Amino acid sequence: MAGHSQFKNIMHRKGRQDAKRAREFTRLIREVQVAARSGLPDPTANPRLRSALQAARAANVPKENVERAIRRGSGADDEAYEEVRYEGYGPGGVAIIVEAATDNKNRTAAEVRSIFTKNNGNLGSAGSVSYMFHKKGQIMVGRSSIDEDRLLELVLDAGAEELTSEEDQYLITTSHDRLYAVADALKRANVTTDGQKFTFIPDSTVPVANEDVARQVLRLCDALEDDDDVQNVYSNLDIPDEMLAKLPA
Repeated sequence: MAGHSQFKNIMHRKGRQDAKRAREFTRLIREVQVAARSGLPDPTANPRLRSALQAARAANVPKENVERAIRRGSGADDEAYEEVRYEGYGPGGVAIIVEAATDNKNRTAAEVRSIFTKNNGNLGSAGSVSYMFHKKGQIMVGRSSIDEDRLLELVLDAGAEELTSEEDQYLITTSHDRLYAVADALKRANVTTDGQKFTFIPDSTVPVANEDVARQVLRLCDALEDDDDVQNVYSNLDIPDEMLAKLPA
């Protein structure tokens, strides 16, 4: 169960940290609002909202911004965001899933379609690529905070699927319906987590050995992530480590 994550080079390509920090604040706030809208505005009764608030606190999002997002999500404000998902293909046949939170679905759909088209991709219909992925929960725990054997015992008992070791973190993977149960078990055991989220993990990856194609796919994913309405981008891209090291961050 424990081991090196085979999807490391898919999910860990981030640059331009200063510019992305502001976008990350926006995404966290929108997740709080969507979570509040999807259930009760009380985090003790709404696990998704509780998770969103934890992520916002960890990123030092101002308290007043968070409280405003909860009010909006609970219907106390006219501005409301809803979740939408888009699916398509990038260069080289790489499958891509895009999650967005928007107050105007027509605008967002047009923007996402334009980004795919401009970057040699094709936006598909609902279900066109999601069958190649499984929705999972992931929890991050700092390696210095707990012994791996003890953590493994805790998460197995709570129903987790996998524990992998990264450079400075443990990554716990759960089925989508066990994320909050495993997170609560860690909380009861006084284990501090670095965050938790839902993610899409591909059943298999698409190796891209051509550097030009790899650049095109990464450019497409970057353009999608830069869109104000986009919350998350997932793909089944697999680039060799030696090629990834040569590509610009």
